[in-house]
Amino acid sequence: MRIPSVVRVAAVVVVLVLITAACSSDSRSGALVVADPSATEFDFDYLIPAGTGLRFDAGEVIEILPGELEVSVGQVLRIVNDDDRDHLVGPFFVGAGETLTQRFSTPGQAQGLCTVHPSGQFVLTVNA
Repeated sequence: MRIPSVVRVAAVVVVLVLITAACSSDSRSGALVVADPSATEFDFDYLIPAGTGLRFDAGEVIEILPGELEVSVGQVLRIVNDDDRDHLVGPFFVGAGETLTQRFSTPGQAQGLCTVHPSGQFVLTVNA
């Protein structure tokens, strides 16, 4: 059974709201990441190629990022989305045609849905 696009979009919006609420509710730890669009060197660099959404719809197993990523404070992650669809990577939303660049700022852990990994999940662990 194929899930209609409208239902998928609504589910993504609900998940984003829940992730935002969960990630912002712990005032002791602060943000795990801060946007760093000026970074020119990346410790973790991933490309979501054009056509990824269509490949997913066709039932292809897609593994662009690992299901679990362990990083250190100060390291930088870049995700380039060349697809014509938005994608979720755990706590990150990467819009179609956009580039996400984040510097890890605080130890902690975040997890969430991942549309570019076969498990459908992504766990991020930031170590001191």
